[in-house]
Amino acid sequence: QVTLVESGGGLVQAGGSLRLTCVASGNIFNENTMAWYRQAPEKWRELVAEITSDGAITYDDSVKDRFTISRDNTKNTIYLQMNSLKPEDTAVYYCNYNHFNPLRRDWWGQGTQVTVSS
Repeated sequence: QVTLVESGGGLVQAGGSLRLTCVASGNIFNENTMAWYRQAPEKWRELVAEITSDGAITYDDSVKDRFTISRDNTKNTIYLQMNSLKPEDTAVYYCNYNHFNPLRRDWWGQGTQVTVSS
């Protein structure tokens, strides 16, 4: 079992910045992937960015050059630095942890609201 706790959401004006944090605890595998997803009202949940335990990173095209994902493996923590925020970034942001054992298993945080006003 893995527990994820997110923090850092809030209300910000367009062009502003926020930093999200997610701390994982429990049965953490050495090889894993942690990620941020988001879900806007009446839309599907979508991948924002992910980072493996080896440091490989993937971004959605809509956030490239604005968002930066990073992790501290010693703390089982990931971060999402969000700059140049746009109203369309408004969503609930969810932290995800997954590993293979041998099939993929996923755990989710409770979500944190990010609202960008125009």
